[in-house]
Amino acid sequence: MMVQVLILLVGFFLLVKGADWFVEGAASIAKKLGIPQLVIGLTIVAMGTSLPEAAVSITAALDNNAGITIGNIVGSNILNILIILGITAVITNVSIQKSTFYYEIPFMLIITVILMIFGITGSKITFMEGVIFWILFLLYLGYLYIMSKKGTEQEEENVKDIPVWKCLLFMVLGGVMVVMGSDFAVSGATEIARFFGMSERFIGLTIVAFGTSLPELVTSVTAARKGNAGIAIGNIVGSNIFNILFVIGTAALICSVPFERKFIIDTIIAVLSGVLLWGGTIKKKELRKPCGILMLLDYAAYFVYLCVI
Repeated sequence: MMVQVLILLVGFFLLVKGADWFVEGAASIAKKLGIPQLVIGLTIVAMGTSLPEAAVSITAALDNNAGITIGNIVGSNILNILIILGITAVITNVSIQKSTFYYEIPFMLIITVILMIFGITGSKITFMEGVIFWILFLLYLGYLYIMSKKGTEQEEENVKDIPVWKCLLFMVLGGVMVVMGSDFAVSGATEIARFFGMSERFIGLTIVAFGTSLPELVTSVTAARKGNAGIAIGNIVGSNIFNILFVIGTAALICSVPFERKFIIDTIIAVLSGVLLWGGTIKKKELRKPCGILMLLDYAAYFVYLCVI
């Protein structure tokens, strides 16, 4: 049992560090190629923090443990909003950009509802539904490109100037670490679940979701402590969109992803979390401490529900 816990922890470490190296290398190369920093921040960096979710979910699908996929993504999306933004808001007020408030949060809510509808109608996410998610993902990338050309008010990411050879080394090592880490994490989590008689749903919604959300947690809390939390909401919302459209979409192209009836409640919680985020920022256009505390309390209640059900 201790061996499986160690494998899980090693997997999480490889996921987090590998994603960090991959993003750093990719962002630096993009900068050298003359790609605007705004585009880097909206795509490579924001999506890079979702690499662990992508690696774990796709690996789970390949290993015929696709039950972890929905739990990992829905659990990560709930945790991203309620825990990560909750903690960040407790530390400091978090401003929200106009595009995030008017377009990205509503889009996140819409695709979460679509995910629930797909799951309810067939108790699984099929190949064709994966194709639909990929089409929406490409449309989302097009939206990001248009927004970057318009020069929105989003803040730029600081990208280190690293030699090309080191960038390539970071990307290769980071990619290998993410793949290995995802394999370790899925293997360890699955064995732990079996040992304690827990469902793949529970382990995906809690342990795996937390481990794969570590990059977002570290990034947001660090930014808040440095007084630079303004882009936290946009990055979290972007990661949630990427999780559903790219990760579940890609997993569904590999094999049908089972959607247990109990996931309906979890997906509703994910929608309500987004509504809480939207409602909590509607008046002041920033996320403040009272709403952050409410988010943390809501997640505590949700975790109790998972333990009881």
